[in-house]
Amino acid sequence: MQTALRSTPMAFRQLCKTSLNLGRQVTATRQLHVQVPTALTMSANKKLNTNNWMQTRFYADKVVQVPQMAESISEGTLKQWVKNVGDFVRQDDEVATIETDKIDVTVNSPASGTIVEIYAQEEDNVSVGADFFKLELGDEPKEGSAPAAKKEEKVEKPVETKEEEAPKAAAPTPAAPKAAEKKPAAAAAATPTTSEQESPYGSRGEKRVKMNRMRLRIAERLKQSQDTAASLTTFNEVDMTNLMSLRSEYKDAVLKKHGVKFGFMSAFVKASACALTEFPAVNASIDGAEIVYHDFVDLSVAVSTPKGLVTPVLRNVEDMDYLKIEQTVAELGKKARDNKITIEDMAGGTFTISNGGVFGSLMGTPIINLPQTAILGMHGIKERPVAVNGQVEIRPMMYIALTYDHRLVDGREAVQFLVRIKELVEDPRRLLLNI
Repeated sequence: MQTALRSTPMAFRQLCKTSLNLGRQVTATRQLHVQVPTALTMSANKKLNTNNWMQTRFYADKVVQVPQMAESISEGTLKQWVKNVGDFVRQDDEVATIETDKIDVTVNSPASGTIVEIYAQEEDNVSVGADFFKLELGDEPKEGSAPAAKKEEKVEKPVETKEEEAPKAAAPTPAAPKAAEKKPAAAAAATPTTSEQESPYGSRGEKRVKMNRMRLRIAERLKQSQDTAASLTTFNEVDMTNLMSLRSEYKDAVLKKHGVKFGFMSAFVKASACALTEFPAVNASIDGAEIVYHDFVDLSVAVSTPKGLVTPVLRNVEDMDYLKIEQTVAELGKKARDNKITIEDMAGGTFTISNGGVFGSLMGTPIINLPQTAILGMHGIKERPVAVNGQVEIRPMMYIALTYDHRLVDGREAVQFLVRIKELVEDPRRLLLNI
């Protein structure tokens, strides 16, 4: 065989070509060794040395695309690379975070391997389906971080030697005083420059920060609501005495038995659910030339996050009691603040409650969350003198506001709806008796 190869250069070349083609066809296998004669690089007139072999290893690369983020979202902004080129990732490890106009999407690795290339930088806009990063499939390197540690030790030793020798080599020179003399001159030169930049009016600095996608989307939707709906707001006030007494008496027992805090939100959510079933127009929406009436109550609760306002949805609130509402609101609020809220958590919603009272608001007019028809605004609890049975008493009072779309809801329905909420919150026993 060797004799035939030496005498027939063409046969040898064909053998090498076949070996290389075989290697290319099996790149899907992570560790495949193809032996190629070193004579491939030799001239045809040189003898073949069968003892020298060159070993070539082929790895499988996988290009990962930007994942589908939600049905209505086609692009986002790359906010952070959690992993970098050269990092090993296991399957489902977080690799990057993409910011959309609704939520932050975590991109996980579809397989285990090492990141060898990225196709986008932070703050770049990325589209669904576009190439995102390249992964070299395989298991974690066996050596781990041991080689890196050895390199650090080797670097540290000469540094320590230099530090020890530095004091011996140090000696006063004529150049040292000259350098010291130059320092005051440099400081003096900097003084007039600083004074020239000072303003007689104090600080005049400013900076520009790019609006994140969520804030841009919120601005767009709020403006769309103002331009579309015939918004009108009606007000009322709620005496919180009975509800505060109920909460004060049972909050510790509720926390001990059910592990949830008993707040005021559950009372307003439950009262709204009851009122919405009695006034279906407030729970409806407009779709073109049609009115869509809902036989369920999916209530959106506005939650403030560092990036903006989000509205996770409580499903079928009409079937919940106070404690279930409190538990669900707490869970959704935590997810929103931890940036773990999903599109599914915010999809839909037939009515919205916004609680500006937690920030100290006395009164305000909330903006409708389209395509919904109305939104309830809660405000701060303030002690005020009110007339009770002909006597002036100091009571904890809260202003409530209902902004509604006058295209669908008449003023009479809006006022009666708000009065019904007032009645159910002021006297929670009405819920038990269904009156």
